[in-house]
Amino acid sequence: MERILTTPDTNIVAAQRRELQAGKQALKEAYLAGGKPATLLHGTVGLVDQTLQSIWQSLGMGPGLCLAAVGGYGRGELYPASDVDLLILLPDGATDTYQQALETLIGILWDIGLDIGHSVRTVDECIEEANRDITVQTALLEARFLCGNRVLYEHFDNDFHHNLDPQAFFKAKRLEQEGRYAKYNDTAYSLEPNCKENPGGLRDLQIILWVARAAGLADGWRKLADTIITSPAEARQLARSEDFLRRVRISLHLISGRREDRLLFDYQEGLAKALGLTATASRRASEVLMQRYYQNAKHVTQLNTLVLLDLGTRLEHRPAAPPIIIDNDFQMAHELLDIRADDLYEQKPAALLKSFLLLSQRAELKGMTPRNLRALWRARAHIDSGFRRDPGNQANFLALFKEKRGLTHQLRRMNQFDILGAYLPAFGRIVGRMQHDLFHVYTVDQHILQVVRNLRRFSLPEFAHEYPYCSRLMLAFPERWRLTVAALFHDIAKGRGGDHSQLGKVDARRFCRTHGIGEADTALICFLVEQHLTMSAYAQKQDLADPEVIRRFAGIVGTEERLTALYLLTVSDIRGTSPKVWNVWKAKLLEDLYRMTRRLLSGENHAPLSGLEERMEDARRLLRLRGLRPGVETTLWEQLDTPYFLRHDSEEISWHTLTLYYRPDNPEPVVRSRINPAGAGLQVMIYAGDQPELFARICGFFARLGYSIVDAKIHTTRHGYALDSFVLLDTGNQLPYRDMIGLIDHDLTEHLKKQAPLLPPPQSRISRQVKHIPWTPEVSIRADESSKNYILSVTAADHSGLLYAIARTLANHHVRLFTAKIDTLGERVEDTFLISGSELGKTATLIRLEQELLEVLHV
Repeated sequence: MERILTTPDTNIVAAQRRELQAGKQALKEAYLAGGKPATLLHGTVGLVDQTLQSIWQSLGMGPGLCLAAVGGYGRGELYPASDVDLLILLPDGATDTYQQALETLIGILWDIGLDIGHSVRTVDECIEEANRDITVQTALLEARFLCGNRVLYEHFDNDFHHNLDPQAFFKAKRLEQEGRYAKYNDTAYSLEPNCKENPGGLRDLQIILWVARAAGLADGWRKLADTIITSPAEARQLARSEDFLRRVRISLHLISGRREDRLLFDYQEGLAKALGLTATASRRASEVLMQRYYQNAKHVTQLNTLVLLDLGTRLEHRPAAPPIIIDNDFQMAHELLDIRADDLYEQKPAALLKSFLLLSQRAELKGMTPRNLRALWRARAHIDSGFRRDPGNQANFLALFKEKRGLTHQLRRMNQFDILGAYLPAFGRIVGRMQHDLFHVYTVDQHILQVVRNLRRFSLPEFAHEYPYCSRLMLAFPERWRLTVAALFHDIAKGRGGDHSQLGKVDARRFCRTHGIGEADTALICFLVEQHLTMSAYAQKQDLADPEVIRRFAGIVGTEERLTALYLLTVSDIRGTSPKVWNVWKAKLLEDLYRMTRRLLSGENHAPLSGLEERMEDARRLLRLRGLRPGVETTLWEQLDTPYFLRHDSEEISWHTLTLYYRPDNPEPVVRSRINPAGAGLQVMIYAGDQPELFARICGFFARLGYSIVDAKIHTTRHGYALDSFVLLDTGNQLPYRDMIGLIDHDLTEHLKKQAPLLPPPQSRISRQVKHIPWTPEVSIRADESSKNYILSVTAADHSGLLYAIARTLANHHVRLFTAKIDTLGERVEDTFLISGSELGKTATLIRLEQELLEVLHV
């Protein structure tokens, strides 16, 4: 029988506390005297190791238990205010036996001044928890034996690595990184970044070593270079970047006296001093610090992108396949854009901008190969004045703004690799430039890219629920690229002294002239740059009840087109400063100013809005042709919001209204089918009080009939009814569509009334094309602007029952579906869902949901 102390010796506790504090103080003094970060981190680990081993021994914890370090402590890094993460391994069935002893141990560790994060598990429980939670699996990956039963630890270590799937681990960590990036708006350039979690922070470096360790490739930068995953120069840069971030985090902990990883304004001057940085003639010490930080973050994100791509290629064991030739310069290798010659950009610098244009034009390209990215980085010096004057390069750059997809991603990628600043030197001067005010939370360059992103989102149906009125206006606005060009220049002259709006207007005019933009378009772009602050100032600082204020503002904008453009830019600009700046009050003021000015400019006769209002008016005309009197649609339409009218054409709106206008509150489901008027197949409308698993139940019904859903428009009305429309194709050619209408109307209605449990998905069938040209599925779940709902985006190869499998997975996680946009593009589906759920705010739940969705998407 093991004898374990259950009452701590107070003298031992006091002595250990003194020794621990003295040891930490000595390490701190040595570091402040010029020591290396690694010495402090590893020295603190050694000190804590000795303390834990001594206490374990003095308590006589016995040979049956094992104590292990996990997480950062297991990795051998303890910052001044870090938690000490511990794993206590128990023999099977011994939980109650050691409970009192473990409570004593943990109490002593807290008493001596250690911030303990601990878990008590058996080996089987460790493996089970690791398989369920990627965070736990990552912590256990770095486990290190401290004391106790070594045989038990080796049993755990062997079982853990035996159950570890490096490829699955890589995919989970990549999804986790995507979620982390989304949390920080995909930018390293916030004014108060988190040096641990932000893009470009320590996590970006740690994920590389976690994946390399899980794959058994390396556990350090030098070894990573030995495996040819990185070049020796890249490994040295990784080590330098890590050293800088370590210094930043150590200094933050010492200055704040707590575990603080954010470079808050309060600490930036002190942090600069601690790092030996001083002010210059034009910049404060804090600005010098942050410029250095952003430069380091750029290196980290670049190398994180490159190395994870290489690791992914190594781990995924893709079958050898010849690249698909795109043209004389480029090819596609495993869905990534690759160069056909290593010296392409040296020999043909014009290909630089062409590469980004290709990514926007070709949806099948999901990024660039590491070889291509490295070549871009090396070739950025070729962007000189001659390059900028070349008409072909100018045409390619402007073409990026006119593409329907990918502009924000390409501008961010160009900025990450210093291409954007090289092509537009004015932009290069504001990269990493801080904005010392009370509302901007990003550097100037990142704020500009956020504004471009916001404008682009107004034109995407999946984001129409965020700002419906702006989406309506954007839908009707011609040549939308002019707005994003103006956004690129609206703050480009900040930091030069003088009025940045006037200076930016000069830059914008020069750009328009050199890029062959017409006089009228140039005038609009320059107007927007010059006046981009005007509407906000009028809305928030002037009395909008005064007709003279409205007249003065109308005199500035002059036309409805300029008014609409300025309104959209202003909303995007304010939203791009900080998530906390935009609110309902600002939105109402701007919209009121817009509406009043528009009425004045139109001579009090509000001209019909092309696009959305034209669509609604056409639907009314069709209803009149079918014998309905004017106004019968009002009751139903009052329950339908902007996204509904954006997603349906006038013929569909009139069909829905004709069926439902007299029963908008019908207690029973309404199902109506018809031959699809827009093409082959059936179109089915379902109107029912919203119920759990409704979308999955509908999709399952169609899947069992053997139908493929090629289009779906899901909508929830203001009074809680689902109004869904599906287009179905019978890939098996079973029965004529007309013969199925009555059956579907009756059987689906009864099926929805019963609310039967969901059945397993049917056996999936894939096409011959998909078998020979595989498509790697993608899943993205990101919070929308309100952070209450989430946007789920899915891209995958199409196969029967796919939508039901997705819907069933969502239902299993109690995820509520508000809207859906289902697009089938040949053999590929691109689906977007607006969802919500109480568990979606938890990172572990999001990762698990993404993993399960990826499993059902694989064919």
